[in-house]
Amino acid sequence: MSWYASIIVKILVTGGAGFIGSHVADGYLAAGHDVAIADNLLSGSADNVPADARLHLVDVAAPEFDLVMERERPDVVNHHAAQMSVTVSARDPGLDARINCVGLLNVLQSCVKHGVGRFVMISSGGAIYGDVHQRPTSEDVAPQPLSPYAIHKLTGERYLAFYRREYGLSSITLRYGNVYGPRQDPHGEAGVVAIFVGKLLRGEPPTIFAYSDQPTGMSRDYVYVEDAVRANLRAVESDAVGAFNIAGGAPVRTGELFRAVQAACGTDLTAAAGPARPGDLKENWLDVSRAERVLGWRPEVSLADGIARTVAYFRGPARRTIPA
Repeated sequence: MSWYASIIVKILVTGGAGFIGSHVADGYLAAGHDVAIADNLLSGSADNVPADARLHLVDVAAPEFDLVMERERPDVVNHHAAQMSVTVSARDPGLDARINCVGLLNVLQSCVKHGVGRFVMISSGGAIYGDVHQRPTSEDVAPQPLSPYAIHKLTGERYLAFYRREYGLSSITLRYGNVYGPRQDPHGEAGVVAIFVGKLLRGEPPTIFAYSDQPTGMSRDYVYVEDAVRANLRAVESDAVGAFNIAGGAPVRTGELFRAVQAACGTDLTAAAGPARPGDLKENWLDVSRAERVLGWRPEVSLADGIARTVAYFRGPARRTIPA
């Protein structure tokens, strides 16, 4: 356990106005920590920012980010700011590199300059491994990234190892599976649960992307956002370094996922079929035993329960309007 587990610390969450980052900020505040957020609001929303968190409107790749670090002097930086779409990264690798590599380096340099004690980086437990044969896939499997997004996330992990050796910056990487839940963008290119929910509640048929030899869709490993938040709390409370898979620990095909969302929405609207997109993996299923053994973390929310909560959010008074 870390000394952070027993005291209130200052935590800066980059990308804290986004879907997952805002939930993580909520979790840190609920645990009694002092929280600031750095976000450029290009994909996040100020409405997601907790009332008790300080918001700094800044791009992590910009020189001005260091001014935020100088002002806040955080003990911990939790780095959620990212370009998250595999498809977008394939279309524009330079954009992905600017955010996921240059932005990360800018943040890390500032951490060293201002004496940050702990760094939590968010990586991908799906894209980063590629189509490997070991399933469930453990952190010991050598990554075989197939997209610019995955390549840049793996590059970021290797930069973290360098900063640990060169500067003594304690760091941990959380390799997320497919995180879903309230506040996820139903109009984005990533986040299939929110996309399915949004379209079904608008009465539109969603598309199931699939390879020709997998008519029921690709398999993915889904984890509810509250479980991801608990992992981020454990990451601050622990001295552990290196990479940890954070996922549901079970494979779910896209067709199976659609039927679960369809049932939760109470509709018989069917889905259209579409071809797999550049960078789409055929199979992904993660071994989460290292997180359980070292961090004391395991997923607790079932897929059915998580989907029901997500649908209730988009239907309820707290949801964003789902425009046509």
